[in-house]
Amino acid sequence: MLRRSSRIAVAAGFTVFMAVILAADLRAQGDAAKSFKTNCALCHAPDGSGSSPTGKALKAKDLRSPEVQQQSDPDLTLAVTKGKGKMPAFGGKLKPDEIKAMVAYVRELAKTK
Repeated sequence: MLRRSSRIAVAAGFTVFMAVILAADLRAQGDAAKSFKTNCALCHAPDGSGSSPTGKALKAKDLRSPEVQQQSDPDLTLAVTKGKGKMPAFGGKLKPDEIKAMVAYVRELAKTK
């Protein structure tokens, strides 16, 4: 059985580990939000609804809709990477991990609807 001091050290180590993971996750979400604002919001609107003037003109998808949300992560990754319909490809502009974070961000948009 672990001694009290050992249990405290393990708990402290776990707390630090979780803080690092949480900080990295928040940073990735923040980076994805900035990237979305820069690359996607013009057409998809800041909330992902597609209700911006440009989005309405182009009939941009509501990223929060079941139609989009039911797509698999690989399908959404492919759409961002290669483009789809009138949407341009971002594979040359965003790194694979940035695209992965963007897909996660699109998933989060549906939760705020």
